[in-house]
Amino acid sequence: MNSRVDSRGSSALDLFVWFVVALLLIAAIGGNYYFSEYSLLYRVLAVLALVLVAGFLGLQTNKGRDFNRLRKEAWVEVRKVVWPTRQETMQTTMIVVAVVVVVALLLWVIDTLLGFLIKTLIG
Repeated sequence: MNSRVDSRGSSALDLFVWFVVALLLIAAIGGNYYFSEYSLLYRVLAVLALVLVAGFLGLQTNKGRDFNRLRKEAWVEVRKVVWPTRQETMQTTMIVVAVVVVVALLLWVIDTLLGFLIKTLIG
């Protein structure tokens, strides 16, 4: 039985930092509405600055560091993907379009046939 205790649990400092992050985001939203008479450019820059500061603070917590590590690992995996060539993409797209058209025609024929049969039965 593997009973390992994670010693990196949420500390009081982490909780305080998340509280500050929430306050910054609330200030960004509220400030955007409160200063609505000012230029949109200034409001966007202020909101962007507050969001960046909140993001930076969030990344300083244990959960933030875990998220950043996951983001980096995901990016490494994305670089390992072998993406299809343009020709492969076009061929696959044409196959999908052809199958969709065939299925649509098949459903149209079945619908028409069933409609005719029901109209014949009902009168």
